[in-house]
Amino acid sequence: MLQDLWTLKAGAASPSGGPPMRNILLSTVLIIVPVGVFAAGYAILSPATPASQAASTDSGPSLGDMTPFTTITTDVQKVAETGDLAAAAIRITDLETAWDDQEKTLRPVNTAAWGNVDTAIDDVLTALRASTPDQTTVDQTLSSLQNALADPAGSGAPTGGSVIMVQGVATTDASGHALPCETMLDMFRTTRASAKMADAQNATLDTLQAKGTERCNADDDTRADDFLAQGIALMSN
Repeated sequence: MLQDLWTLKAGAASPSGGPPMRNILLSTVLIIVPVGVFAAGYAILSPATPASQAASTDSGPSLGDMTPFTTITTDVQKVAETGDLAAAAIRITDLETAWDDQEKTLRPVNTAAWGNVDTAIDDVLTALRASTPDQTTVDQTLSSLQNALADPAGSGAPTGGSVIMVQGVATTDASGHALPCETMLDMFRTTRASAKMADAQNATLDTLQAKGTERCNADDDTRADDFLAQGIALMSN
């Protein structure tokens, strides 16, 4: 290409009387060629993002040895299989206590995995503490709990979620699991201790606190958090 350009007549000028056409064309080539080489080099040197890297997920660190919790769950299953669901409900309290005692240690390790097990435990508690426990439901929730304890992270599958807000107050953690209602209740009480509210508002707060406490005692974190968050929002406005 360059050789062809040099064969242009030396005296050839642009129609407007400007510089010779060969100079214009040569200048264009000298600009285009380096830019093209640079662009090609940049494309080669820039590392491509592997598809597996872009789509990869991390289930997070392990919660550790779940044997103490699995042992109690197995005991509850054995008792439940006899049909004595009242006795099973008593034994499950040991699991509830053991799990709650370890929350401050386990939850920070892997919030999502902790939430998976915590939800499974809540399901069992709800089934066994129902006014009329159903054998099939109890068996199913206990089986699901055993699966959760065996693989808290859910076979490495992402357990993503997002923080849920109720009137501007967060009621879940970053993975979408309900905050412990005890935590929300403490926040409610702390906020109320310094809040100056009208009588009508205090009556509303009394109702929300009572409902939140009732659902918390029933191990219904989600609904308890909703009631308590409404109260906190009212006091914060």
